[in-house]
Amino acid sequence: MAKLRTFLAALLLSVLASTTLTSTASAGTAPQSGWNNWSCRPGAEHPEPVILVHGMGGNHWDNFLTLAPTLSANGYCVYSETYGKTLLGGLAGGLAPMADSAAELGAFVDRVRVATGAAKVDIVGHSEGTTVPAYYMKHLGGATKVDDFIGFGSNFKGTSLNGLATLAEALKLQGLLTGVGCGACTDYLPGSAFLAKLNDGPVAVPGPTYTSIVTRYDTVVTPYTSGLLAPAPNVTNIVLQDRCGLDFAGHLGLAVDPNITQLVLGRLDPEGSEPFRCRFFTTLGI
Repeated sequence: MAKLRTFLAALLLSVLASTTLTSTASAGTAPQSGWNNWSCRPGAEHPEPVILVHGMGGNHWDNFLTLAPTLSANGYCVYSETYGKTLLGGLAGGLAPMADSAAELGAFVDRVRVATGAAKVDIVGHSEGTTVPAYYMKHLGGATKVDDFIGFGSNFKGTSLNGLATLAEALKLQGLLTGVGCGACTDYLPGSAFLAKLNDGPVAVPGPTYTSIVTRYDTVVTPYTSGLLAPAPNVTNIVLQDRCGLDFAGHLGLAVDPNITQLVLGRLDPEGSEPFRCRFFTTLGI
């Protein structure tokens, strides 16, 4: 049984750690077109710098090879870093306990604010890159430093991974997951202390505006409704297929989805962005 638990822990880790990895570029050669430019100064048109927050198993470049250059080309100062590094270093971030990652994010927000002179930032995140900022804004004082928060593939209540997480809990794999370098995996299991604290009262707090985008075809965040926030004046929930019935993106595909890029641009600058135009997109359920 001990060997079985070890094997299943490794299996669950591999599934979770691959939830946001993309195959669009290799880690050593991935280009950065216009973002993480520390000499960038926000202008009057886009006064808040944009911080991109990757998901579990991702890093500061591979998760945003589509979105980051587009935002830069549209005049935004854009920044990202690999947070939550453990055994795999910078190749796969987002594996450390999420409360620790939220503190890392807070330090990075302050660094960006000092470098750009901006009082507040906008945050755009994917997958765990929605959970960590939500914790930062609710519990670490981030609500006074964030203007707009936009998440896609959002997850605020954990995931059953179509039953795999329930199996992990039944076999008491939490300690093994932490031992193999994925404290965040344990945090995402239903009933974790981290999720209990995040969901003690509304996830969204006064101050920032929240936009959460989910896809009905998400097979990683299950149910996909785990990414919907409680209704509030500063909250907008978007089910992607309600805006574009031709979009069949799964969890990973959202990172390169042109409809997501349009929605992000529109939420960051409702008046200055082009009208949304639904485009056919599919990643075969991934």
